[in-house]
Amino acid sequence: MIGKDIRMERLMNRESGNTVIVPMDHGVTIGPVPGLENMSRAVDNVVEGGATAVLMHKGMVAHGHRGGGEDVGLIIHMSASTSLSLRPNHKIQSCTVEEAVRMGADAVSIHINLGAENEYLMLQKFGEIGNKCQQWGMPLVAMMYTRGPRIDNEYETGVVAHAARVGAELGADIVKCNYTGDPESFSRVIEGCPVPVVIAGGEKMDDEASILEMVQEALNAGARGVSIGRNVFQAASPDRMVEAISSIVHHGQTTDKAEEILNE
Repeated sequence: MIGKDIRMERLMNRESGNTVIVPMDHGVTIGPVPGLENMSRAVDNVVEGGATAVLMHKGMVAHGHRGGGEDVGLIIHMSASTSLSLRPNHKIQSCTVEEAVRMGADAVSIHINLGAENEYLMLQKFGEIGNKCQQWGMPLVAMMYTRGPRIDNEYETGVVAHAARVGAELGADIVKCNYTGDPESFSRVIEGCPVPVVIAGGEKMDDEASILEMVQEALNAGARGVSIGRNVFQAASPDRMVEAISSIVHHGQTTDKAEEILNE
């Protein structure tokens, strides 16, 4: 397990034990969205703000990872589908753990949509990838969502708690899931998941202060950090947004103090 332990140390801040991950895998799902046209610049921006790790598909590593400056953890995403598909909720494996090892990844990530028509195939692949991660000492981040015909509300506490628990049950080292809207309900998600939980950022918000409030509430409920994409790389100032979020996640600052950083 020593290889996994070493890699996990690159993903979690050693002082706080928490993490600020910035996912940048959106190009496969929805194309070159604003903020990700130039991956190298996008990564530089969030690293300047103090991001713990960035997450991207294998083909972007050569175009977006570090060529200088401060280092940052690298998570290679292994799941793919596009918004153009007839089955956008069905994620297929687009990379192998061995490829991620060769590219110097600190972790790999997968996306699972519980409730989708092809859920059983995604869970089967989850098991296979988890086995490979154990063999290679590679941390596994599982993005656990609930999307499908039987899901009325993907933010409902029961389904989010179920999704997080499935991630832990099948071998994830970090689980990413939706925030349920308030600390009390989200604490139920945390209680049922024995591995670190980080919250997703969701759709782009107009009010940046609301993002900071969500982060603080999630941390108060027991989350171990965030995995926020569009609300970071599409922010007016991505570096200050990351710095503001990090002040809450790593240093326990209030949202008021974090807003001061954001508005400097």
